[in-house]
Formats: sequence, structure tokens, C-alpha cells
Amino acid sequence: MSQVNQIIVKPLLTEKTSVTTEKDNRYGFVVDLKANKDQIRKAVESLFDVKVVGVRTSVLPGRMKRAGKFVKKTTKTKKAYVQIAKGQKIEFFKEI
Repeated sequence: MSQVNQIIVKPLLTEKTSVTTEKDNRYGFVVDLKANKDQIRKAVESLFDVKVVGVRTSVLPGRMKRAGKFVKKTTKTKKAYVQIAKGQKIEFFKEI
């Protein structure tokens, strides 16, 4: 799993991540379940050209959902909160 596109699935764009971005310069990403902190750090540094200071991860378990009369479980996901160096910035929508 050395490709950057396989490690980082998508950015987290929520109110909580926007507050931590302004306050602590920390960005959130949904990442692959098998990715470790070193792989996430290298992927973010190569994709966005920033210096990563720290990485925190959390695995969210799947939830039970109803589908008619049946109950099924959603897949579990992994989030990564990446803190970058002061003065640097990641722009997700710079070419739109």
C-alpha cells in the first residue's frame, strides 16, 4: 500500500474539523483501515507539500442499520487527524 491515492480516501469537512483547523492547524482525513501513522504522514507530505508534526488516528466501528425488515452492519472506517507545522496550510478547493 505505497500509493498515496490508496492511503488517503477523502478529507473530513465537518464543523469539528474546521474548528480544529483554525485553532490547532489540524486537518482530518478518512484513510484506509490498513494504513499506519508513518504511511499517513508520508502521504500527506507528498500530496500537499507540507511538514507534518503529528498524526492521531481513530477507528470507528460499523453501525447497525435497518434495510426493510433486515438489519445489516455498515463497514468500519478509520479517521486520521494530521497536525501540520505553523504557517503552513492545506487548500482542498484551490483549483475550483
